[in-house]
Amino acid sequence: MSNSSIPFLDLITPNVELERELTAVFQKALHTAGFVGGPMVENFEKAFATFCTAEHAVGVGSGTDALRFALMSAGIRPGDVIVTIPNTFIATTEAISQAGALPEFVDIDERTYNMDTEKLREYLEQKCTRDATGKLISHRSGRPVTAVVPVHLYGQMADMDAILELAKRFGLIVIEDACQAHGAQYLSRKSDRWFTAGSMGRAAAFSFYPGKNLGACGEAGAVTTNDAALAARIRMIRDHGQAKKYYHDLEGYNGRLDAIQAGLLSVKLRHLAQWNQQRRAAAERYDQLFAGAECIVTPFVPSYSRPVYHLYVIRTADRVGLQEHLTKAGIGTGIHYPIPLHLQRAYVHLGYKSGDFPIAERAAAEVVSLPMFPTLTAEEQHRIAESVLQSISQEVSVSIGAGPKADQ
Repeated sequence: MSNSSIPFLDLITPNVELERELTAVFQKALHTAGFVGGPMVENFEKAFATFCTAEHAVGVGSGTDALRFALMSAGIRPGDVIVTIPNTFIATTEAISQAGALPEFVDIDERTYNMDTEKLREYLEQKCTRDATGKLISHRSGRPVTAVVPVHLYGQMADMDAILELAKRFGLIVIEDACQAHGAQYLSRKSDRWFTAGSMGRAAAFSFYPGKNLGACGEAGAVTTNDAALAARIRMIRDHGQAKKYYHDLEGYNGRLDAIQAGLLSVKLRHLAQWNQQRRAAAERYDQLFAGAECIVTPFVPSYSRPVYHLYVIRTADRVGLQEHLTKAGIGTGIHYPIPLHLQRAYVHLGYKSGDFPIAERAAAEVVSLPMFPTLTAEEQHRIAESVLQSISQEVSVSIGAGPKADQ
């Protein structure tokens, strides 16, 4: 990385720093021919389950596989409706559709960008009814509503107390989409206890795409759960439906986690807590640098949340101008996500229209993701903040100073 540019994400440094350990994983695979399954996968699954304070983890081929297999194993049936949010990556709804279900949406909270639990309550109470058999039926599609998928967006957990309470009341399965939330924590107001992402729902899906807080050197994912039977079923589904070789209890998929990727992830997992803390420190610096700047909206953290800042997302009215300014200054940015799913061409058949989810739509037009990675320095953050404030207003009276010359 040059001194003049600041990337949106630095994937090179951590891999180079761990090069010897990562290379040893590949050498071990070569010397043992352990490429599929085996000890490296099993060891990672145990370690990741412990990290998430869950009883089981099942390695799979991707985060999309993880969510799809979790839904299938939890008893989702073709034609079911699963409720989620529109401001997430399409993998969330792809998994729902590929499990044979239909996604329906509720709007998001203005401050956290996660599922608005009041909107979820309104949906369940006002947009669904019980049929003669007691099934909860969606007014929109006429199909049974059986599950809710809260997305822990940007590395911050959704309000799980409220979601789990509504799910219990209406008989819904809760599957966490934790693909951006490795190590995020949630303080339950009911038990006054901190829970880790992946330990609260019936199951949870994680992605280890290279850009995640815990990233593989390729595609990889995992499901965590406290349900032994569900974990066993996912193990079959990921491996062509076989409980043992050539004995197929059901028709499954080729969705296994490669042993080499599992070994690489085991090396990186030992550093994840530290990396997450470095992200939190970087987020705190950003918050301080933008304090008093009324023209931008910085991330809101509820009292129940301990996020891991997979992304540091601000909002501004002139996103295009800001991105152009930062690009000229050699600063990388991202947009997560520019078009909410209900307005994507892929989901025209669902019949949603502009204005159906105004908060998600407004956020989609204004959010900008700033550089965020563990090795981001204080000096770099001062430069980023200075450029952001210069772009938004030439008359900003907030003085951020020159900043230190090295990370502190």
